[in-house]
Amino acid sequence: MTARFDGKVALVTGGGSGIGRATALAFAREGATVMVAGREPHELRETVALIEKEGGTADCARADVTHGMDVIKLIRSTVERHGGLHVAFNNAGVMGQASPLAEVCEAVWGDILATNLTGAWLLMKHEIAHMKANGGGVIINTAANISIHGRVPGFGAFAASKAALSTLTRSAAREYIKDGIRINAISPGTVDTDQERRSDETEQQRAERVRAGVPVGRVARTEEIADTVLWLASQDARFVVGHDLVLDGGATA
Repeated sequence: MTARFDGKVALVTGGGSGIGRATALAFAREGATVMVAGREPHELRETVALIEKEGGTADCARADVTHGMDVIKLIRSTVERHGGLHVAFNNAGVMGQASPLAEVCEAVWGDILATNLTGAWLLMKHEIAHMKANGGGVIINTAANISIHGRVPGFGAFAASKAALSTLTRSAAREYIKDGIRINAISPGTVDTDQERRSDETEQQRAERVRAGVPVGRVARTEEIADTVLWLASQDARFVVGHDLVLDGGATA
């Protein structure tokens, strides 16, 4: 049992399921007090219950990262309830339904960019303000490997939003490292989450699709992504700044 985050407060958005839930659990196992946030309160409460069942400390707050006041209240409540904010994992995001780019409606395009890009910017804006005034911290954003290869038809809006987030991460990292704020991103490939499952394929078809596109021959487990987030957040990665770490089993190699 390690405790790299004893005495630290970690915020995880999109913490009600998938990568967010796995990462919230991992932070708690290593001593952090975890605030999980997202749009679905019942999912957030489930994450908190899982953490508490293991003896960890967690809290939750409903927040829509596309709304500036929600983000302000989230950061404020995290600090007021738990005494600070040391690590932020900005993981909230949406893919949208597969659709040819010319057929994507403006509302869907707007929602994807509002969540994946503007939401991350709003979170960083207020996380940075707190961390800058309190001696620094660590921020990790969830981008995606599709922003590198763009090979999945129907997800142009998602790819564009994540490519922009990767660039935003690097810009912010250069700007705020002087204030002791270390900012990086991760770019997962196919991960074993509900978001990655396609309704029109069987498990066998999915396995064949993955084997064809991922050299390692399988999807990533959410716990494997969480392990990488914790490494980036820890002192083990103290010299890693402005990096977008690809986690895709060799798909973009």
